[in-house]
Amino acid sequence: MLDLTYELPKPKVISGAKHDWELVIGMEVHAQVSSNAKLFSGASTKFGAEPNSNVAFVDAAMPGMLPVINEFCVEQTVRTGLGLKADINLWSAFDRKNYFYPDLPQGYQISQLYHPIVGEGEVLVELGDGTARNVRVERIHMEQDAGKSIHDMDPTMSFVDLNRTGVCLMEIVSRPDIRGPEEAAAYIAKLRQIMQYLGTCDGNMQNGNLRADVNVSICLPGQYEKFQETGDFAHLGTRCEIKNMNSMRFIQQAIEVEARRQIQIVESGGEIEQETRLYDPDKGETRSMRSKEEAHDYRYFPDPDLLPLEIEQAWVDDIASNLPELPDQKKARFMGDFGLTDYDASVLTAEVEAAQYFEAVAEGRSGKLAANWVINELFGRLKKDEDKGITESPVSPAQLGGIIDLIASDAISGKIAKDLFEIVYTEGGDPAAIVEERGMKQVTDTGAIEAALDEIIAANPAQVEKAKVNPKLAGWFVGQVMKATGGKANPKAVNELIAKKLA
Repeated sequence: MLDLTYELPKPKVISGAKHDWELVIGMEVHAQVSSNAKLFSGASTKFGAEPNSNVAFVDAAMPGMLPVINEFCVEQTVRTGLGLKADINLWSAFDRKNYFYPDLPQGYQISQLYHPIVGEGEVLVELGDGTARNVRVERIHMEQDAGKSIHDMDPTMSFVDLNRTGVCLMEIVSRPDIRGPEEAAAYIAKLRQIMQYLGTCDGNMQNGNLRADVNVSICLPGQYEKFQETGDFAHLGTRCEIKNMNSMRFIQQAIEVEARRQIQIVESGGEIEQETRLYDPDKGETRSMRSKEEAHDYRYFPDPDLLPLEIEQAWVDDIASNLPELPDQKKARFMGDFGLTDYDASVLTAEVEAAQYFEAVAEGRSGKLAANWVINELFGRLKKDEDKGITESPVSPAQLGGIIDLIASDAISGKIAKDLFEIVYTEGGDPAAIVEERGMKQVTDTGAIEAALDEIIAANPAQVEKAKVNPKLAGWFVGQVMKATGGKANPKAVNELIAKKLA
């Protein structure tokens, strides 16, 4: 089981020319709510539609158009908050965040600064050393997404696609609890996993459905502990925000690069300017995007078109009572019910579809054997086949379960089972029928196995004498019998007969 520790984490230490430095990281994750319609309009959220085809009048900021809140988006945000063990605020309100982007037609973004719908929560993050600890979530608020500016279609013009404008985002803001690049990636991965289990965000980072702004600062050893004791951010270095990260690998690289940039500046006698930066993976550097704005720079004020959002506790309780089994609960159950190792349970619960597949295979069968075949054989084969996911598997749970049943009944050996799996994977079909039609059944007739062994012993007297002196050489006879029987002999029966004959 995991050693659940909640003390301060071991920080990533980077050696500078003069000092050792520690990293302090906070994250603002923007998760697109899984919903067919946008936050304030009925326009579609379907990805990949023709540019500017999923745009309602309110999304395009046409005069006189008023926002109408999508109740399902609110429900999805509450569900996410409950999944993170967070406080749900029965009273929340929307604010206007004023800034000009070419792909934000209104000239402001409707968000929640002062009264978010979700308060403090936590995410249990498993670390590489086998321990786990909580990263605190400060808040989750709803806001509308901006559109997309496209700069590479014409040498003289930029284009704007408003399809994404108005899509509901959940901004999940962590405390500055993360202490290294690997932990940052683990936090994102766990957050993504929980939302996928909940069905509130598909977590597709390639499509931009999950993006992160990463705040990075450095401090001398001991300063972070002082910050925890006092809550005074003066103990931490000035932070810089790396904007719109949509790759866990790039998040880790960007944190490392930005930390080293800050160390070099501070040790050279300079000061870090609080700003928003972009990461360039090709050049392996971060570059300035704009100075970091504060809340007053956005001129926040309550949105006059939207009343405060009031929800009932009974509604929240109903959502809570219908939450699915979450990753940590499922992992613990897999370890308890099926006797799986921590590693196997982690692999099988990493994605909700994989967990569902495994449970279907393991029903009424050996959990350990089912886990072995799902993880080693199926996952391994899918990876070779253009890195396919479990939802693309040509082998159904019933088919894989059928192969396992044939092994358990001694109808086939483990070696034959692997050949059978490849046939089912590439050609399909019922495993039991394939075994019958192709004569793949295991030879369990000890008389036939003994006859084959006697012939081999009679033809190799010198090898027999060697095996009697060194029992380890008996394996040679196993190979010869398996060869003589086309690999169909029962390995257990073969070993028992050889031991008897050579005794």
